[in-house]
Amino acid sequence: MNVELITSIILLFAGIGVCFFVGLRRPPGTPLTCAVSGGPDSMALLALAVAAGCLVTAVHVDHGLRPGSEQEAGLVEKACLGLGAAFRSERVDVASGPNLEARARTARASVLPPDAATGHTADDQAETMLVNLLRGAALDGLAGMRPGPRHPILALRRSETHGLCRDLGLDTVDDPSNADPAHLRNRLRHEALPLLAAIARRDVALVLARQAEVMREDAELLESLCADVDPTDARALAAAPVPLARRAVRRWLRADACPPHPPDRDAVERVLAVARGEVRACEVGGDVRVRRSRGRLLLERAGGR
Repeated sequence: MNVELITSIILLFAGIGVCFFVGLRRPPGTPLTCAVSGGPDSMALLALAVAAGCLVTAVHVDHGLRPGSEQEAGLVEKACLGLGAAFRSERVDVASGPNLEARARTARASVLPPDAATGHTADDQAETMLVNLLRGAALDGLAGMRPGPRHPILALRRSETHGLCRDLGLDTVDDPSNADPAHLRNRLRHEALPLLAAIARRDVALVLARQAEVMREDAELLESLCADVDPTDARALAAAPVPLARRAVRRWLRADACPPHPPDRDAVERVLAVARGEVRACEVGGDVRVRRSRGRLLLERAGGR
């Protein structure tokens, strides 16, 4: 381990180190897998994880989506050798279809442990909130990513992670896909957020990240309040406050109906109409329907499954 380099991390970015410790919530000596693409955010995550005393394994995932991507693994391995972290490289095949970003995430998740730490920052949080807003997400979507062991540097700004890598002399990858306007997130990052900041005359990304925190707290409160609402009891569901009833239905459908995506608002409203006795049954997607029988709501699948 390069002791001088680790000391430099702590001295240069003591404040950032505090944020990392708070986000990580793990004691020194704890094994930690970090997803490291080679970009400044994930390389900063790697450096901070080592400085925090974790037993770090960096995993680089090559999606094979652009020429020369396999060489980026060597850059991450070099950083690991200098920092004293273990290294593993994985190659995945990205399935064909729409929404390249989602397909790449799915492929990446298939080779990473579920508790792997990622280098998402407060700027990523702001972008995620806007992406979810444009997709019509409800409160949970607007709450963005949850701080904690999987997102230990979520309180940091992108400028701070870039500065850390620069001051430590860490070589990083410049992914050209991050500038491709074909991706919604990139247009929000490079066009919408700067325009909003100019109009508001303030750092809008930070405002959005803070709003996500407020909405997450509200979502957690609603989740706890709806715990006693039985979504299969038509009378109780119809009598519950609408925000709690919607959340109870959404949780029920996500757990038992297993559609490929969370139920949308229209599907939830149709279930509530069944609970109120306005209709006898409704479709909720994924070949699943809900019907009312003797005061209970029942899930039915096509073909009797």
